[in-house]
Amino acid sequence: MKTILITGCSSGIGLDAADTLHHRGWRVFATCRREEDCRALQERGLESFRLDYADPASIDTAMAEALSRCDGALDAVFNNGAYAQPGAAEDLGIEALQASFQTNLFGPHEVARQALRVMRRRRQGRIVNCSSVLGFAYLRFRGAYTATKHAMEGLTDTLRLELHGTPIKVILIEPGPIRTLIREKARAPYERWIDRDSSAWRETYETVLEPRLYAENPGPDRGEMGPEAVTRKLIHALESPNPKARYYVTRVTHIARAFRILLPSSMRDRLLAKI
Repeated sequence: MKTILITGCSSGIGLDAADTLHHRGWRVFATCRREEDCRALQERGLESFRLDYADPASIDTAMAEALSRCDGALDAVFNNGAYAQPGAAEDLGIEALQASFQTNLFGPHEVARQALRVMRRRRQGRIVNCSSVLGFAYLRFRGAYTATKHAMEGLTDTLRLELHGTPIKVILIEPGPIRTLIREKARAPYERWIDRDSSAWRETYETVLEPRLYAENPGPDRGEMGPEAVTRKLIHALESPNPKARYYVTRVTHIARAFRILLPSSMRDRLLAKI
């Protein structure tokens, strides 16, 4: 039985991945930030305990728990947890960016580092990091998330290069729009860190960003797919003898990649400024 630790399993991509891999015969450690979410996963028949990227001590505790339960035979990690921080770049203070980087980059990196110590001893393993189309593209009012995912891509590429020639594989998954609760969960950091009333972007926040952010039934984004689309790529990344370095998920991601390669920055900016 192969063993994997997955973060961010309370809903969306992490939950679908945990359920699907469990039913495929994997032993899944499905971690969440909150204890109540862990209990809900336990009721579904999953092994679950707390891991909060924003709490370094919880990373140490969770990794120790996982390695104890599997007697050090951890085959894979799927770093899925992350959150979106809406807001114009000029409205993002240092503390807001630090919080985003702790959860979206530093925490996942520490999980990977601790897993790699075991994987090196066992001479096998896979680290799969969930990036985003915004790991290589960019959009207005998503500066914090874009910065963290660009950084994740650079760090993951470097780690893959350093482990070249070893049995340990390092892989990126780059989803486009996926049906998750990321918009609902972005409301709290927006309210905490963005001073809308003092912003030069106040009118845009009120007329463009907030109606979408707070909509009860906003409808799907263009090209949106369900979280199972990510899980399908994850399965290949975990089970193929020769996984790809990158897996693009959704048509939007493929189009964005083509734009990045084929169009000059000035033309991309004119197109993206309208979105």
